[in-house]
Amino acid sequence: MSAIAANTLPQGNPLKQATALLRATSSGVRQKNTPLVDATAARTESPPDSALQQRAAELFGAAENDLHRHTDQLFARLMIVQWLAGFAAALWISPLTWIGASSQINMHVWASLLLGGMISGFPVWMAWKFPGLVITRHVIAAAQMLTSALLIHLTGGRIETHFHVFGSLAFIAFYRDWRVLVTATVVVAADHLFRGLFWPQSVFGVLTASSWRWVEHAGWVLFEDVILFVAIRRMLREMSEIALRRATLEGSNAEIERQVVERTAELNRTQTELLETSRLAGMAEVATSVLHNVGNVLNSVGVSAELATTKVREFKIDSLKKVAELLQQHSDDLPAFLTTDPRGKVLPDYLHKLALRLAEPQQGILEEMAMLQKNIDHIKEIVAMQQSYARGTGVVEVLSVFDLVDDSIRINAASFSRHEVNVSREIADVPQLKTDRHKVMQILVNLLSNGKHALDQCESDRRMVVRVVQNQDGMIEISVTDNGVGIPAENLTRIFSHGFTTKKQGHGFGLHSGALAAKELGGTLRAHSDGPGLGATFTLTLPLEN
Repeated sequence: MSAIAANTLPQGNPLKQATALLRATSSGVRQKNTPLVDATAARTESPPDSALQQRAAELFGAAENDLHRHTDQLFARLMIVQWLAGFAAALWISPLTWIGASSQINMHVWASLLLGGMISGFPVWMAWKFPGLVITRHVIAAAQMLTSALLIHLTGGRIETHFHVFGSLAFIAFYRDWRVLVTATVVVAADHLFRGLFWPQSVFGVLTASSWRWVEHAGWVLFEDVILFVAIRRMLREMSEIALRRATLEGSNAEIERQVVERTAELNRTQTELLETSRLAGMAEVATSVLHNVGNVLNSVGVSAELATTKVREFKIDSLKKVAELLQQHSDDLPAFLTTDPRGKVLPDYLHKLALRLAEPQQGILEEMAMLQKNIDHIKEIVAMQQSYARGTGVVEVLSVFDLVDDSIRINAASFSRHEVNVSREIADVPQLKTDRHKVMQILVNLLSNGKHALDQCESDRRMVVRVVQNQDGMIEISVTDNGVGIPAENLTRIFSHGFTTKKQGHGFGLHSGALAAKELGGTLRAHSDGPGLGATFTLTLPLEN
């Protein structure tokens, strides 16, 4: 294509002129609107000049070749129409010639049919068989001028028919190849020269004509050629400018596409990193949730272990040891010792009382061990519940609300006793819940633990009330109310946010985790307080079926 473009460019190389014109235009734009052009230049880099001009030449050659092919096909149709029109004109003007009383078909009819067919047939075949070739358009130009000559002959050299020559030249200019105009002009001048010398009536409509009259006709043809040359040159320059602009746009688009690919790859990498970060954050959140909920239960575990240790210390081990030593000393005469010795006589009664004294701490230890076992089971369930999050499943049971509240209070019972917190229940007769036991337990244990912490600053009368009612919407409401430090109004909208806490040792995850769990159960968790020092109420609302 570049070879075609090089062969068809007019003198002066309009492509280079168009390049210079485009650069001048671009520089003028930069002077008028520097920020916009600079920003564009910063985003896209133009291809090197050599590559740009090479691509522009390729585009110019492709456009020119496409133009030549379409013009060839246009002339192929035009010549068929002209051939039929010439034949019709011959039939209309003088179909017959008379010699005496006889008549025969006029030679003009045969000329229009046979000669016109010969003139039109070959270029039509060339146009359909070899469109776009240089030889094809020169053959078409010569044939078009011969067609004009035939039509001038058929009309008896009428001056009006000569306008067909000028119209044909205008059509030939569609090729935008000045060399084709040269071929057409040579054919017209030769036709007028030879027919003007040997058959002037055929071309000028007179029997005799000046031998230089063809020069006048040729001069008018050259005058039109000059105008068409200028037009062709201008059109070629415009084609070159369009090709250069298109090449520049292609280079810019290629650079933009490259940057888009780079940015897309960068975004994909960033997305992968964000997904990994999100996964790690989710793992950290799950771990924090487990630690927080386990920590709440471990407080009760620690209290139970401490109480059990205290009761073990209360065992009368020393007395029991003395009795054992006494029996060992009299192992040889044990019956006599028990029946005759004053110490032996009181020994059975003493052992009975000692057994009674040991039974009391034993019962307390068993109770604490039972509570400790229950707390450990709850820790296991918390871990199992967090593992179930990964599987997306949960165990749904039909549960008594009273049992849920009672179990939650008993988990914190040791801590309430140690901090002298009076917990009362106000549980209405409500239907059973169909929900996940351990998620509800997680929320209630956390609310009770928070309530206990809110009461730590109260010197006396530490009260907490757990209420259960069924609201107008048929949902179960479990509220935990304390008369502790209260909550400032500006914190009521923040306490469920991740990381927000007012405790020195807190991490701000408990209420956030509880709110998320309530939402997963299809309910809500909300807070209310009249202000600092006026206590607070946290209400868990749950549907009857999850």
